[in-house]
Amino acid sequence: MQKSVRYNEGHALYLALLARKEGTKRGYLSKKTAETNRWHEKWFALYQNVLFYFEGEQSARPAGMYMLEGCNCERVPAPKGCVAGSAKDAALDKQHYFTVLFGHEGQKPLELRCEDEVDGDEWVEAIHQASYSDILIEREVLMQKYIHLVQIVETEKVAANQLRHQLEDQDTEIERLKSEIVALNKTKEKMRPYQGNQEDEDPDIKKIKKVQSFMRGWLCRRKWKTIVQDYICSPHAESMRKRNQIVFNMVEAESEYVHQLYVLVNCFLRPLRMAASSKKPPISHDDVSSIFLNSETIMFLHEIFHQGLKARIANWPTLILADLFDILLPMLNIYQEFVRNHQYSLQVLANCKQNRDFDKLLKQYEANPACEGRMLETFLTYPMFQIPRYIITLHELLAHTPHEHVERKSLEFAKSKLEELSRVMHDEVSDTENIRKNLAIERTIVEGCDILLDTSQTFIRQGSLIQVPSVERGKLSKVRLGSLSLKKEGERQCFLFTKHFLICTRSSGGKLHLLKTGGVLSLIECTLVEETEVS
Repeated sequence: MQKSVRYNEGHALYLALLARKEGTKRGYLSKKTAETNRWHEKWFALYQNVLFYFEGEQSARPAGMYMLEGCNCERVPAPKGCVAGSAKDAALDKQHYFTVLFGHEGQKPLELRCEDEVDGDEWVEAIHQASYSDILIEREVLMQKYIHLVQIVETEKVAANQLRHQLEDQDTEIERLKSEIVALNKTKEKMRPYQGNQEDEDPDIKKIKKVQSFMRGWLCRRKWKTIVQDYICSPHAESMRKRNQIVFNMVEAESEYVHQLYVLVNCFLRPLRMAASSKKPPISHDDVSSIFLNSETIMFLHEIFHQGLKARIANWPTLILADLFDILLPMLNIYQEFVRNHQYSLQVLANCKQNRDFDKLLKQYEANPACEGRMLETFLTYPMFQIPRYIITLHELLAHTPHEHVERKSLEFAKSKLEELSRVMHDEVSDTENIRKNLAIERTIVEGCDILLDTSQTFIRQGSLIQVPSVERGKLSKVRLGSLSLKKEGERQCFLFTKHFLICTRSSGGKLHLLKTGGVLSLIECTLVEETEVS
């Protein structure tokens, strides 16, 4: 009885695991069994010169293995029995067959097939190369190449050493030639003819000339030092120093202002816009536009201006600013709309704060560290003072700019334009504020007052006055205010306008009521009489 061959099963399983993970070629193939001549689909994995096959791709233990050392693999045509007219035979005809022939007798060839022609070619090529002897031959070739390269490297090292020695020898030769040239120059100097006292001067004379040269240099440096010190102490230099300091402060102030606008836009405006677009908005888009107006445009404008200022500072000590103001001035008209509607924006903000959700959201925004504890009203106020700040800066800059300075006229023109813009803005703000003040007073009076709706009616002042009772009914009826039947003094809340004088009484609830008789007095029809003595 022939004994079976023993092999290390643990090592074979280890190789099978490597084949599953790192195999040269892996995939499903159909294998023809030698006993039944039937085809069974198996999952094959090729690792080095060993071909494993498994029942499936997820199988952990191989169903068999083939040693491919000394074997040959070639493509074969489809079997003759598959050339038929049935659909099954037509499907088998599309299969691609190849056979592994082992290099010894008694071993039947391994017949395999696959559905893809390219996949079959890859399997044939991979099995061809799965030979340990081929690997040894390739290793031998690589070893010969390595030895050849090592010999080349050694040869190059020897050549490099030879070149290094040649360079050292040449450096030595150059130093020797230099020393010979120096010696020849000294010999030539000694062989020159005698030229009198110019070369053979007395050592004391040489010392005197050296001292004179030193004194001339010292006097020259002292003169220049005096000139520089006189200029440093001159009014012009002091004026230039102050002018530069004003410019530096202006750049710092502009940087701080741009940062304030950035916080206003990015910590309040844009988040509130997003909140207004939410499913349950705490504020409307119209209110957001009314509160912030064109603050985002103002921020973009001053970012550009700030970049220009920083570019000019980089060219210090040459500081030319007039052209920047020439660019800025036509764009500052956007401040008119902001300043004109500033009080209205604050009023809209106050009304929105009555909404608990909005107030809670606003407090959350104000708690941002970038706000540094400042409220939204504070940030809305900053643009109000920017135009006056520019006017003050230009005024200080002109005070320290000489009349012959190249920027003098341009800075004066910029200052005049800013002052004109400031006056226009002030007048518009005054008219707007007056109308809002009149409307605020009109709303406090319970009965209302139609004369306050006149835009030409300018508010002057308000306060409390004591209305005294009339002594002589007939005599004082023309000059006394209010009801003539007043028996005792009474406190009245009075409002003085350019055309009318309003007299109100305050109820216990704090509400104001116009006097039924004489509550609205036209100043055009009135005469003011000052009584020096009252009996």
